[in-house]
Amino acid sequence: MDSPTLSEFDLHLFSEGRHWHIYNVLGAHVCKKQGVEGVRFAVWAPHARAVSVVGEFNHWNAGTHSMGLHEGMGVWSCFVPELSTGTLYKFAITTDTGRQLLKTDPYGQAFEMRPATAAVVTERGHFGWGDGDWIARRSGRNWLDKPISIYEVHAGSWRRHGSGRWLTYRELADQLVPYVEEMGFTHIELLPITEHPLDESWGYQATGYYAPTSRFGTPDDLRYLVDQCHRHNIGVILDWVPAHFPTDEHALARFDGSALYEHEDPRQGRHQDWGTLIYNYGRHEVRNFLIGSALFWLDAFHIDGLRVDAVASMLYLNYSRKEGEWLPNLQGGHENLEAIDFLRELNRVCQSRFPGTLVCAEESTSWPRVTHPPEIGGLGFNLKWNMGWMHDTLDYLQQDPVYRQYHHDKLTFGLTYAFSENFLLPLSHDEVVHGKGSLINKMSGDEWQQRASLRLLLTYLYGYPGAKLLFMGGEFGQRREWSELRELDWPLLTDPAHRGLKKLVQDLNGLYRREVSLHGECFRPVGFEWIDCHDSPQSVISLLRTAKGETSVMVLNFTPVPRHHYRIGLPQAGTWREIFNSDSEYYGGSNVGNPLPLPADEQPWMNRNWSLELTLPPLGAIMLRPAP
Repeated sequence: MDSPTLSEFDLHLFSEGRHWHIYNVLGAHVCKKQGVEGVRFAVWAPHARAVSVVGEFNHWNAGTHSMGLHEGMGVWSCFVPELSTGTLYKFAITTDTGRQLLKTDPYGQAFEMRPATAAVVTERGHFGWGDGDWIARRSGRNWLDKPISIYEVHAGSWRRHGSGRWLTYRELADQLVPYVEEMGFTHIELLPITEHPLDESWGYQATGYYAPTSRFGTPDDLRYLVDQCHRHNIGVILDWVPAHFPTDEHALARFDGSALYEHEDPRQGRHQDWGTLIYNYGRHEVRNFLIGSALFWLDAFHIDGLRVDAVASMLYLNYSRKEGEWLPNLQGGHENLEAIDFLRELNRVCQSRFPGTLVCAEESTSWPRVTHPPEIGGLGFNLKWNMGWMHDTLDYLQQDPVYRQYHHDKLTFGLTYAFSENFLLPLSHDEVVHGKGSLINKMSGDEWQQRASLRLLLTYLYGYPGAKLLFMGGEFGQRREWSELRELDWPLLTDPAHRGLKKLVQDLNGLYRREVSLHGECFRPVGFEWIDCHDSPQSVISLLRTAKGETSVMVLNFTPVPRHHYRIGLPQAGTWREIFNSDSEYYGGSNVGNPLPLPADEQPWMNRNWSLELTLPPLGAIMLRPAP
């Protein structure tokens, strides 16, 4: 069959790894040739002996619609007349050894419902977006001084129908968006909704990097969900996985018979922990595939940011490997220099082409300058997950309160590095699976103490400097460990105690968004001061948050003993008022607190000229601010 010519410039940019609209070139695209409507197919398979496109239109017979090779570029293409959107297809690839492979399109923009694996011809450009104002505001926003409060969601198990059927993207728009708006979160983060064959992978083993999973509907259905989020002033972050990919034979693994997307040597190309394959970041076309995928989601679906999964595994050649199981870089070190270059380019391109979007690193080590610009040796991410804060805080709260005084450093150590990066504080899905128990069940003590401790933890989250993230179910004290196989335990909300927790998170989001002191300087040391971090015998900490002339004080009591006549130093004179109390009866607490007003005493305390005596609730936190 006569092959339509792809632009030589397109192919040149692709070979250099810098075609930022490659998703409009490779894959399947409805078009016309000499006035005849049909579909142009194009695929990168440089080591193939022959490639053809197969589908129902030719009874899946290899060779019927052969593709022509663009010499020197490794790209094969053909035009098949009279095909249209909805056509199922795959690529039949003959390897250089004569073996026949049947592969799905790496650039496919829609796929069949699993376990079927064919790609589906789809067409962009017809969705009626109504989020122009949101996109305009986003592009001019300085996110560093804005509240970022993220609700992390697994789309298949947030809520289900009574029959167990998933909600569709459109049903999520109708139910999830109002819920998130009511709760006051600024963003939704979706666990990977890129197409994936295995439900139990939660989307982290993707086979369709340019396609939303068909489990919940069509690409336009997802656009509807994002559009509805934006119309209600909610951003959308996508969990995105460029660190590894699964070994499924129908997908990227040994795509043209060679280690095309991965490394040939398993010491470089295979993740031992996950049984997956590692991308070859040194190959230009592979880098283009991945960066093109990131840009595709920001472009075609108006996504507001990416959470890049497993960054640590990308940075270290010896990640989770023993001596002899990895290969050093050209300088003899364990840093993956090609992955570092890839991440820097990813961040530069995403942030320059889509200003105002966020690229967040799930990076769990002490790698320096993750959120610093590449120009000064950084990786260029906007945010980094603060895994150290999360582990220290949860470890502390699992201690019996009697022994917490001996672990006080777990509350204070994090501030020694809190401003070395732009940190996000994650209470994520990873902490409520695989036998770790739910968030509330991590808290020590009886049922009352667990609920009070969870209220205390959540208040601490919102008072501590950094962006916020909470996995679904944590906001109302889900008791059972999370499972992707069932919806959250929504009937718990018939219990006033669980409704109180939900109300607490709702009010904390509102407070965080209203109080400039809590969000205006989250990423600079000027916005934080300890009032006292040394009261380990009573397990009490007190801190000061400031921004743009606004001030707030938070005092947290990590024991079940009320503290009466507890004096703290204050930064200024005048009358103060309690604006938040995690022990309020509205949240299921014992209502121990402080009456209004609270005039400061001219009594020096804690190296400050004014001070105040307070009553601290048991396992509770209070927040104060100067009275107007």
